[in-house]
Amino acid sequence: MNRRTAIGLACSVLALGLAAPATAAARPRTGDVQQAMDALAKTPGVVGAIGEAYYDGRRIDGGTAGSRLIDGKGGRIPTGARYRAWSLTKQFTATVLLQLVKEGELGVDDKLSAVLPVTAEQDLVERAGEITVRHLLQHTSGIPDYTGHPDLRPFDDLTTRHSPLDLVKMSRGQPRQQEPGERFSYSNTNYILLGAIIERLSGHTLAVEFQRRLLKPLGMNRSYLPVGPGQGIKGPHGHGYYPGPDGTPRDVDRMNTTSLWAASGLISTSRDLTTFYRALAEGRLLPAALREVMRYPVEEQPVCGGSIGLYRGSGPGGLAMTFTSADGRLQFAVSATTSIAGQGQVRPALQKAAEAVLCPGK
Repeated sequence: MNRRTAIGLACSVLALGLAAPATAAARPRTGDVQQAMDALAKTPGVVGAIGEAYYDGRRIDGGTAGSRLIDGKGGRIPTGARYRAWSLTKQFTATVLLQLVKEGELGVDDKLSAVLPVTAEQDLVERAGEITVRHLLQHTSGIPDYTGHPDLRPFDDLTTRHSPLDLVKMSRGQPRQQEPGERFSYSNTNYILLGAIIERLSGHTLAVEFQRRLLKPLGMNRSYLPVGPGQGIKGPHGHGYYPGPDGTPRDVDRMNTTSLWAASGLISTSRDLTTFYRALAEGRLLPAALREVMRYPVEEQPVCGGSIGLYRGSGPGGLAMTFTSADGRLQFAVSATTSIAGQGQVRPALQKAAEAVLCPGK
């Protein structure tokens, strides 16, 4: 099994700029969420699916399909169930970091060696004196991705507590592929470093900063960042699967979440994720100039003709996507659990489900 695929912390992205809230207008026509979930669950490799649509922060429709466990077992995923947000976590980490920028604790063009001196003092990051906070946020640092390291065994080791610096060290022996700032090169190590910077400057754990800056103020009371290696998802939820050495799907619901952390560790719900992205779109979390710093390029098919922004993340056994209009009013959050290694056919199926809900008939 490819180790990079095994961690599978796929990128999440804002696919279009965020605007200020629009004036009052009639609610747009939307498609049936349950029908969209039924179609999604028929995609090969999908075990279960859950989706919810929101308008002005109010749930307007929802549905679940498939099953909680593989082979149709366990019943359907309960309405409102938690799931792994995967790389949607990165927007939370970026938001907290940029709030510290707004408060004057650091600047986006500060060097990594200045804001996290240990990276240079212990030679944890090559060229730490040239890499900036902006490079980390936008995946242009050139720092290798730690997720390919052979010592990282997220399914088999549920007891080792990986510190942020442990994860950074795993990236150190891998070759750099570019100069700092040269081009986009996705690496989860960037966001592990951002999480470590947050902890150093705030004096609190990242989980505490998530809670006090985002989760509590926004009423996201079903979301949390696991802090222990063996912590699973609370409450009934869909289980993801990944092929073992013999090709048989194994349950990977429990994994060492300290290997995910600031890059991909958040556990949330459709309601909570749409709450966060609505607040971000409305400018309640960051000013426009700092929201722009969060953006980084990735190839995506336009959603609803480009009128809807897409954030996505994936990992072994699952994918999560949240779709938000530029003004934050119309939203759809969807998660699917999977049983296959390659999820290439599942991603477009999630997007197709979103389009069926958000722009029916297009």
